[in-house]
Amino acid sequence: MSPRSPSVNEELRRRSRERILQATVELVDSRGYEATTLGDIAERAGIARGLISYYFPGKRQLLQAAVHRLMHLTLEAALEREPRTEDGEERMARAIDAVLGLAAERPTLMRTHMAGILQAEGFVRCEEQQRLAFLLRDTVTRYGSQDVETDYPMLRALLMGAVVAVLLPGAGMPLARLRAELFHRYGLGWETGVPPGGVPPGGTPPFGPSAGPHGPERPSRPTGWTGAAGSTGSTGEPGSAQSSKSK
Repeated sequence: MSPRSPSVNEELRRRSRERILQATVELVDSRGYEATTLGDIAERAGIARGLISYYFPGKRQLLQAAVHRLMHLTLEAALEREPRTEDGEERMARAIDAVLGLAAERPTLMRTHMAGILQAEGFVRCEEQQRLAFLLRDTVTRYGSQDVETDYPMLRALLMGAVVAVLLPGAGMPLARLRAELFHRYGLGWETGVPPGGVPPGGTPPFGPSAGPHGPERPSRPTGWTGAAGSTGSTGEPGSAQSSKSK
């Protein structure tokens, strides 16, 4: 029997790694972090226990990689779902809804993930995190940022803060309220993305066509932003956000 080619070996390693990450998400989501052992993960993934240590230096790093992979896949699916769109505002809305949706659908997993990031070792950089970062940076770029190096970390921080606010034990905020705040900041219509049922909470202005011809105007975009690439600014005038900054 001839030895496997390097490409075949690489594919087998990729599949093993993904089985480990998927098993981690499933077990921590259902049992919690402390109740999930590396042996449990290896058994669920159908691999030898030692193979986990080959790919990941520890359980905390494994969990971060697993959650970043889940977030990347969820965000990718949201951005590319039908009907496909290149509209920067719609893609921003989908990104916000995808991340908030994970907090609502997988509270145990996401709460554990956020707590881990606040530990001494902090944010673990891995290939899954880099894929997630690429999608968020691309979202910021298509939205119309002229300073991605500043605006991408801000979006990331706002999303992380919103996830924490949803999941804070005993003091969690309603997801719809947080969604409204984020949409207001970025000047997004409530009807974009995947809006929850009902109407915007707390008298939030119903931006977009549903507001009617005399409805409230959208707020200006954050300073330094312009309209999505190839489109007008939030006031309907080319480069309006940039113009207001220079006044």
